Amino acid sequence: MAPDCSASLLYRYFTGLTEYAFQVRLGVADPPVTDYLASLLVRFIRSDLMYRLRSPEGRRLVDISNMLEEANQRTGSAKREVHRHIGDFTLFWAGIFPETLKSQKKRGNPDRFQAYLVHGKQSYYIASTMPAHAKDSEVLQRLSDNFDLCTYGLSEVRREWERKDEAGDSPLPFLID
Repeated sequence: MAPDCSASLLYRYFTGLTEYAFQVRLGVADPPVTDYLASLLVRFIRSDLMYRLRSPEGRRLVDISNMLEEANQRTGSAKREVHRHIGDFTLFWAGIFPETLKSQKKRGNPDRFQAYLVHGKQSYYIASTMPAHAKDSEVLQRLSDNFDLCTYGLSEVRREWERKDEAGDSPLPFLID
């Protein structure tokens, strides 16, 4: 399959799961948010996009504290994009793999999951308030305001894809070829 077909198939798959989780399971009908979340899931399949932030020296930033430090060093649209990425990153991990965050207790930060929730909400809010081609500011504001709900919704998306995988309804085997 051509890469464009795979991405399109994945986007449709994640859009369906996201719409089902939010509209049917949670009773939340917000197409711009569900579209954003489906796109986030497709983007973060690729680890190079999930970990795309780099320090000025070119070092990959994988820790939220380093990402926040980098955001403070940037200005304008670059600062906005770093905050948007932090929101995306924290929402993805808190919603799709919360058990990973809950099991990784660090010295000085005993509740990493809670820290991700706080930083995600805050980063989406900051990104939503910054001008500079802010066409998605309204969606980012809603993601900030409803971060906990979106986290729960993404956990429902994961439950649904795992259920579909067990039933053999997942498109993922088609993508491996």
